[in-house]
Amino acid sequence: MRRGIFWTSAALLGWAQVGYGAALAALRPRVEQAWPDQVDDTALPTVSLIVAAHAERDVIAAKVANALALDYPRDRLEVVVACDGSTDGTPEAARAAGADVVLDLPRGGKVRAQDAAVRRATADVVAFSDANALWAPDALRRLVAPFATDPRIGYVCGRVTFVNPDGGTNQEGVYWRYEMFLRARESDLASVTAGNGAIYATRRDAYVEVDPVMGHDLKFPFTLVRMGWRCVEQPQAHATERMVPDVEGEAARKRRMMSHAWAIVLHGGLLNPRGWPAKYTMMIASHRWLRYFGPALHLVALATAPRWLRRAQLLGLAAAFAPTRARPVLLAKYYILTQGSIALGLVDHVRHGTAAGWDPPEGTR
Repeated sequence: MRRGIFWTSAALLGWAQVGYGAALAALRPRVEQAWPDQVDDTALPTVSLIVAAHAERDVIAAKVANALALDYPRDRLEVVVACDGSTDGTPEAARAAGADVVLDLPRGGKVRAQDAAVRRATADVVAFSDANALWAPDALRRLVAPFATDPRIGYVCGRVTFVNPDGGTNQEGVYWRYEMFLRARESDLASVTAGNGAIYATRRDAYVEVDPVMGHDLKFPFTLVRMGWRCVEQPQAHATERMVPDVEGEAARKRRMMSHAWAIVLHGGLLNPRGWPAKYTMMIASHRWLRYFGPALHLVALATAPRWLRRAQLLGLAAAFAPTRARPVLLAKYYILTQGSIALGLVDHVRHGTAAGWDPPEGTR
């Protein structure tokens, strides 16, 4: 039985990390969805571009300028900055930069700030971005194109590239490139299982208000799929965002994120497949359930492994924290710390709950 438990846990880990991606690649030839450009400005939907901001005085002016410079008809674009209890001058800086609407809200968290902005908006589409994310000039046109193609599409996420101009040890870029591959294949085959906060949009009538501790990135796609919408990626809608410089800082950021993710897993319906098509349920199980329960599977595999293999695993763990900047070692350290962040995020959520408020991660502004 011990051997069976070991091989089962090892197989599940292998499927989650490698097998699932290989299966997605093999399901059919890789044909990237081509969303047509809308060259007729009068056919473009009206858009409220919403930026939820807390203590973002240093970057909000650049963000507003970036939004106003987008290649999109000005009479069809409304830039809304929803300031979440910002006492550092963010509202004043946003107004001075030319934002159309600035909401100076009491502290309630990012999601509640977004909700308030959507209630204020009257546009056909509500788009969202982080304060430190900069969009390519054509990003908004590209982002809204799928809505005109298929009336079943309720959510579209663009593609964010994480940059580290100052160097550092963070290996997030490697993980993120693989994640983008998985997301593109999920989008082609059914719907994405998660998005990102840097660049995404929903139809106004598809937007749902969720628990304020449950971020849109994970909660929106599977919720909207359950409601009958399709959720897709538009890889031609580009944004860039600064990543945390070092791998330890990235682990701390992921720990905070996972506290919110565990709220969705345990209380937000992620474990309930009701209303999902079978193919989408398989994607959620492979990409989300096994991902979040990965630390537990690693512990089971370690406890039930043959003695020689357990020793090899422990030696590998020790080697990953060797004082070196060699890329393979940094990648191993990143993976181990990421698994630890998932587990610690659960501990934080269970012990202390998850607060709706957030602070910008150090080094990302």
